[in-house]
Amino acid sequence: MAPADTAAAGFAEAFGRAPGVVWSAPGRVNLIGEHTDYNEGLVLPFAIAQRTVVAAGRRDDGDIAVASTLYPGTVRVRLADVGPAAVSGWAAYPLGVAWALAQAAGGRPAPGGGRPAPRGADLFIDSAVPAGAGLSSSAALEMAVACALNDLWDLAASGPALARAGRRAENEVVGAPTGIMDQYASLLGQADAAVFLDCRTEEAQIVPLRLRQAGLELVLIDTGERHSHAAGGYAARRASCEKAARQLGVPALRDIGADDLPRAARVLDPETFRRVRHVVTENDRVAAAVQALRRDDLATVGDLLTRSHHSMRDDFEISTPALDLAVDVALEAGALGARMTGGGFGGAVIALIGAGRAPGLTQAALEAFSAAGFGAPAIRTVTAGQGAHRGP
Repeated sequence: MAPADTAAAGFAEAFGRAPGVVWSAPGRVNLIGEHTDYNEGLVLPFAIAQRTVVAAGRRDDGDIAVASTLYPGTVRVRLADVGPAAVSGWAAYPLGVAWALAQAAGGRPAPGGGRPAPRGADLFIDSAVPAGAGLSSSAALEMAVACALNDLWDLAASGPALARAGRRAENEVVGAPTGIMDQYASLLGQADAAVFLDCRTEEAQIVPLRLRQAGLELVLIDTGERHSHAAGGYAARRASCEKAARQLGVPALRDIGADDLPRAARVLDPETFRRVRHVVTENDRVAAAVQALRRDDLATVGDLLTRSHHSMRDDFEISTPALDLAVDVALEAGALGARMTGGGFGGAVIALIGAGRAPGLTQAALEAFSAAGFGAPAIRTVTAGQGAHRGP
């Protein structure tokens, strides 16, 4: 059964009627540009084929009810009761989006007049995006919910407004201090293209990848290690970056360039300086990758991916032995470049490799992980796909 059919059938079983709308949104792979988004920097993600589907129907009683194929039971709360630290667990994501959209709309009537948009809904969720794998299952869920409610409630909110609602839900309700990259990638993705996003201005450009023409493909090596952005190292890295910006007297690390690093080394403690050096050099790598893609120089893109991983391993210290092993195996198998993708502390590696070489890489990775005592990684070819849309 197709995901849209699964979601519609699940909605009917959970709520006793057919849904009013069905929307889907994809996860994403970040080609390059890690931990630069909340520093108001540059990123280059792309949407993937795996999607989250939300079937939604109106309620007029002010309640939000959410159910899913992935979790037992139904969570139902008054929308007026949702807010920071008010809900927890997986349902905090869809409930937080509903709250953020309602907050932004402020009860205003729909465009063109008519009655105010209702502030209640039933939601049923199905997803093929692996959670905790660095593929932004959270943004896929947030954007599918945001688009469904935008449609259901006749809000006519813009794409940027939907992305901001997703980020606000994740930051304030879920408590994960993430940036806005993932939401934009899930909304704006296009087939065979990446989204070049300036996270300060929120200006986005579509950059063609043209991998097939170059005889290349992207292989995702999912280590099976799982992380949570709502706790631990991710929050610590963001706090370190914000501290550095204050000590350097700038609004955000976006305002620090390579020429400023010698001064930063004098002002900051060694660990904080390494965090800054990663962000500064990563912004430069994103810009260089976009330029290389525009001239079809995939060899340079590959080199930038590997340099990005080394920076995350050594300066930002967010890699793991399993991620490092996956990168090493990919390079030994002939990849032009490889890097961990996502927030770190687990998740997946992306490798740029010649078309048809994925089976060899897969075998090498399975053998290396087994020899190292790690669980078997899940390995698949990934392609850039379409962003959020109505239907499956």
